[in-house]
Amino acid sequence: MEFIPAKTILSGFETGSVWFGKNYNMNIYKGCSHGCIYCDSRSECYKVEDFDRVRAKADALELLERELKVKRRTGVVGIGAMSDPYNPLEKEYCLTRSALELINKYRYGIAITTKSDLITRDIDLLQSIKSHSPVLVKITITAAKDELCKIIEPHAAASSSRFAVSQEMAGAGIFSGILLMPVLPFLEDNEANIGEIIRLANQHKAKFIYPAFGVTLRQNQRAWYYAKLDEHFPGLKKKYIERFGSAYECRSPRARELWNFFQTECERFGMLYKMEEIINSYKSGYGDCQLTLF
Repeated sequence: MEFIPAKTILSGFETGSVWFGKNYNMNIYKGCSHGCIYCDSRSECYKVEDFDRVRAKADALELLERELKVKRRTGVVGIGAMSDPYNPLEKEYCLTRSALELINKYRYGIAITTKSDLITRDIDLLQSIKSHSPVLVKITITAAKDELCKIIEPHAAASSSRFAVSQEMAGAGIFSGILLMPVLPFLEDNEANIGEIIRLANQHKAKFIYPAFGVTLRQNQRAWYYAKLDEHFPGLKKKYIERFGSAYECRSPRARELWNFFQTECERFGMLYKMEEIINSYKSGYGDCQLTLF
């Protein structure tokens, strides 16, 4: 694996972030090997060349420890926004696991986004962190059926494996749920897919589901996505162009009715789906962890 220069690992402190209550962002890896046809991180604005090749930041753990030591406030560290922290190379290099050990040592919380079942390896560390700080695991699932999942997310764990992760997290007492985004227009935006995801999430003990009924498209990402539509779903690109043109936000034409259906089903199963409720639930009992001073 190639190691690339880095000056920092943690972002600056955010107070009360509306995105799952995180306070810091962290990315140890750059690029991703999942090959998802819709990935926003391919966008030109992020300037990630050769996106499908995973690299790691040089001296990442030394940098992280130095930054964790000097931050005036602890809080929840978010990982997985730009690159899945549980890519296949993580099995060998264990950079994410080592980062969790440091986060535990300095008593920060963690919010992880992943499409990998490798995360179950680190349940012991998540339990240790949970003993003093909030822990949140977000498992991205957009297709209920493995057959569709393997087309749109070809190198990620199958949806069925990700649902199994949810059940294993629940059994270990870890607060976890489903990130249902993006819901691809004309492919996934139907009651059959969304209803089955809700049912399976409930069956596998997920605490919440948080959706986005549509997909964002911009330079590089749009070209990749359209090429994959031509490869796997001939004729669908034309439908996108006719409906969305060059718009950044490609919202499902059925977003409103799907939201009503989604809301009804979540309430029927007792699933959390509002951001404020999710944040309050996983942070419950920890007080104002954001303001703890060393």
